[in-house]
Amino acid sequence: METTALIAEDEPLLRERLAALLRETWPGLRIVAEARNGREAVELFEQHQPAVVFLDVHMPGMNGVEAARCIGTRAALVFVTAFDQYAVEAFARGAVDYLLKPVEPQRLAETVQRLQERLRAGQPQPALQPLLEQLAQHLQAPPGRGRWLQWIKASVGTTVRIIPVEQVLYLKSDNKYTLVAWEGGEALIRTPIRELAETLDPDRFVQIHRSAIVNLSQVSHFVQGDDAGEVHLRGRTDRLPVSRSYLHLFQRM
Repeated sequence: METTALIAEDEPLLRERLAALLRETWPGLRIVAEARNGREAVELFEQHQPAVVFLDVHMPGMNGVEAARCIGTRAALVFVTAFDQYAVEAFARGAVDYLLKPVEPQRLAETVQRLQERLRAGQPQPALQPLLEQLAQHLQAPPGRGRWLQWIKASVGTTVRIIPVEQVLYLKSDNKYTLVAWEGGEALIRTPIRELAETLDPDRFVQIHRSAIVNLSQVSHFVQGDDAGEVHLRGRTDRLPVSRSYLHLFQRM
């Protein structure tokens, strides 16, 4: 009997990759819908009633955990996450199917095998409410020690890079986008720099201009001007402007 599935992922390239891997790994699976956020995932679930739902944990608006609370035990749920240690530990303790980004074919094959066995045996989806409540509180908590952003997703050509924040050199506003410069290159992301500023560890990253944030560990030196300044980066020719409002950050050093 044909099995139906829904994929919820806000990043188009990651969504397409997961769909392609599923078609290769599970030929008998029919992907009936693809959602860009949690709210859309719930609406499409109600419309199509798929047997399996792949949910990205971090999505704008309603996230994957909140969507899972709406779907409940009516489908087999597989969570997809990237470098969120808290979530991974919680899923492991709860014996819940989860995939780490970028999704690897072998790991997906193991998940597919478990899902097929569960569906053949008619095993119900385990009660996840306590786990989902715990994860929801974690995702809604304000940033703090251990809660700062750990990675950034960026499209580079036809691929999606998962960039550890410790490798980020600086971020710079570019119209409606943000330029991320890291040790491996540069890429544009859709998240505004003002939103990123709230999620970055202030002991590591500082805003030096209304349109620029720099990783302090990557700064080689600071040069003061008449009413502004600029920072120079280690081993690079990049020079970032420091506006008058942020000069005090370097005058204290």
